[in-house]
Amino acid sequence: MTPLVIVAIVVTIVAWASAFIVIRGTGPYFSGGALALGRLAIGTVLLAIVFAVGRKKWVTPNRREWVQILGFGVLWFGGYNVALNIAEHTIDAGTTAMIVNIGPILIALGAGLFLREGIPKWLAIGAGVAFFGVVLIGFATSGGFGDGVGILWALLAAFTYAAGVLLQKPALKRLPNAQVTWMGCVIGLVACLPFAGELVRDLQDAPLNGILGVVYLGAVPTALAFSTWAYALSRMPAGQLGVTTYIVPPLAVLMGFIAFGEVPAALAVVGGAICLVGVALSRRRSRIPVPPQTISAPSKSVAE
Repeated sequence: MTPLVIVAIVVTIVAWASAFIVIRGTGPYFSGGALALGRLAIGTVLLAIVFAVGRKKWVTPNRREWVQILGFGVLWFGGYNVALNIAEHTIDAGTTAMIVNIGPILIALGAGLFLREGIPKWLAIGAGVAFFGVVLIGFATSGGFGDGVGILWALLAAFTYAAGVLLQKPALKRLPNAQVTWMGCVIGLVACLPFAGELVRDLQDAPLNGILGVVYLGAVPTALAFSTWAYALSRMPAGQLGVTTYIVPPLAVLMGFIAFGEVPAALAVVGGAICLVGVALSRRRSRIPVPPQTISAPSKSVAE
C-alpha cells in the first residue's frame, strides 16, 4: 500500500465520520430527501470542476459499465444518502454509524463471492472483531437499538452502501476514478430530483448554519471523500478497504463529544479500541508454508 493510498483512506474516514455529526446538526432543518438532493447538487458541481481542472480524458463506458455506474449512482449516492438522513431523524449518530457499518462485512462477503477477491482468514476475523466493537459503541452511545423505524432505514443505508461499492469496483478497472465518481453523483442527483420542491421549501426556512451544513456535506464527505475513496478502491481489494471504515464510529463518537459535548461512555472507548484491533487484524496475511527443500544425492558418473 503506497503512502498516497493511505492518505486517501485517512481523508475518506475522517470526512465520512464528520458527515454523521453534520447530518445530525443539519437534519432538523431539512427532510431526508431534500438534504440528500442539496448535498448531491453541491457535490456534482465540485466534482465537475475537479474533473475539468484535472483535464482527465473522457472514456466512454461500455454497456456493462453503464449498468454498473447507474446502479452505483442510484444505490449509493441516491438511496444511501436518503436512507441515512431519515435514519438520523429518529436515532442518534452513534447508533446510525454502528448499524451502517455492517456495510463493510457485506462488502467483504460480496467481493469474495461476486468479484472473486476471496475471503482470506484474517479479513474474516478482522471484520468480526471490528463489528463486535461497533456493536459495543452502539449500545454505549444509545443505550440499545432505539427506534425500530430508524433502524430499518439505517439497515437500508448499509445495504445500498455495500451494493454501491460492489458495482463501483469493476467500473474502476478501465474508467478514470474522477469520471466514475462524478457520473455516480450526477445519477444520484437525478434520482433525488423528486425532492426538489422540499429542498426549495426547506432552504427558505433554514438558518444560515443549516445551509452551511448542506454545503459542507456536498463539498467534504461527498466531493472530496468519494474521490479519495475511488482512488483507494481502484488500487486495493474492496473487502480490505471496506473494513477500514470501521474506524468511522469511534471518530463519530469523538466528534460528537467535541461538537455537542457528549461524553463517551467507557464501553464506547472499549468498542473503539476493539474496532482498531479488528482493522489491524484484517490487514494481516496468512503465512504461506514453504515446502522443505529436498537434497538430491549426487549422480554417479558413467566412469564410476
